[in-house]
Amino acid sequence: MSKRGDESAKFGSRLGFVLASVGSAVGMGNIWMFPYRVGQYGGAAFLIIYFLFIVLFGMVGLSGEFALGRLTGTGPVGAYDYALKSRGKKGGKILGSIPLLGSLGIATGYAVIVGWVLRYLFGAVTGSFLNTESEQYFSEITGTLGSIPWHTVVICITVIILIGGVLKGIEKVNRIIMPAFFILFAIVAIRVFFLPGSMEGYRYLLIPKWEKLLDPMTWVMAMGQAFFSLSITGSGMIIYGSYLSRKEDIPKASMQTALLDTCAALLAGFAIIPAVFAFGMNPSSGPPLMFITLPKVFAQMPAGRLIAVLFFISVLFAGITSLVNMFEVCAEAVMKQLKMKRTAAILIVGAIALAVGLFVENEAYLGTWMDIITIYVVPFGAVMCAIIIYWVLGTKKIDEELNLGRKKPVGKIFDFTAKYVYIFLAVLVLILSVVYKGIG
Repeated sequence: MSKRGDESAKFGSRLGFVLASVGSAVGMGNIWMFPYRVGQYGGAAFLIIYFLFIVLFGMVGLSGEFALGRLTGTGPVGAYDYALKSRGKKGGKILGSIPLLGSLGIATGYAVIVGWVLRYLFGAVTGSFLNTESEQYFSEITGTLGSIPWHTVVICITVIILIGGVLKGIEKVNRIIMPAFFILFAIVAIRVFFLPGSMEGYRYLLIPKWEKLLDPMTWVMAMGQAFFSLSITGSGMIIYGSYLSRKEDIPKASMQTALLDTCAALLAGFAIIPAVFAFGMNPSSGPPLMFITLPKVFAQMPAGRLIAVLFFISVLFAGITSLVNMFEVCAEAVMKQLKMKRTAAILIVGAIALAVGLFVENEAYLGTWMDIITIYVVPFGAVMCAIIIYWVLGTKKIDEELNLGRKKPVGKIFDFTAKYVYIFLAVLVLILSVVYKGIG
């Protein structure tokens, strides 16, 4: 990776940066969990709480991670080291490796899931999964070593994108993929709107159940969904921030990222849930919704094969862009810490993710693996990062970075919110994630 002043390792524009950040944030949680939680926890009432948390976490959490990355010009290992050294302390590199391992852990399991998506896309193109029982089709590819070719192809695609660098790889691909994601999902949502019985799905999503506002679990789930949806992990967004020009307004870019991520989640909800209700099926969350329930819906839907192709292309795009971010932050650490060339570092990260991923291709193993990473490692890394940004490095230093490119500087309200409200909520997310075995 180039040093901070080298523009060859920078995003070419704010749009490119925002689309890449949205690509990182938009993932499976937006598609198979968000729609279900909206309906289960109050419809429009849940959305109100969710939007509040999105604004808070976007403005303070995302902005902080972007600013730390731009300030230090590096990923979490170097950034944490810089922050601790500013206080005369050691051990920053060790602390920075924790969220880095979280990103590598998620990427390892995520690549397996995106491999399933690619296999389903192939099945939609050929029509094979429409003629097979969904449960049988899913079990065939989620057994031990059941998805090696698809899993491998996904990692190869990600590696190829990253070898192109920031401008030619990450930014260029996201400029194409993310608009395509929104367009394709919009087409699916429009088609679903005209299905008989789809109105029940919209009622499930949008009719407010105001009594849910008094249910603590509504607030817990809305907070968890918002927190994890924005990929505030203490690693991935730091590395993208390190590639951002000093002329850009970070808080503005953060809110644009949060807005587009929320739009993606809503679009997924409007495409999926009404279709499920139109055919009288259960809108469960998690992998069963996408890999078992929806294929049954597509099999019964007029022009269902085409809609299935569009849907799985969209999901594939979301998965690849998330993997690009997770691989990039790990590859940057290998480059910096081991003094390696970019291509070699990326190949090493891809090889590790593939090698470990082969042992967790079985759905049961994968579920355990992802639970450990997302319940314990990632939330801990996010809390640690928040403390390092706003307490160790300090609001004065980080505010200087946040105020670059802005007409109106962030003020005391921002600092208070960051140091006390945001960090308290981040700690709460960690605790509740452990207590409830995952809330995001």
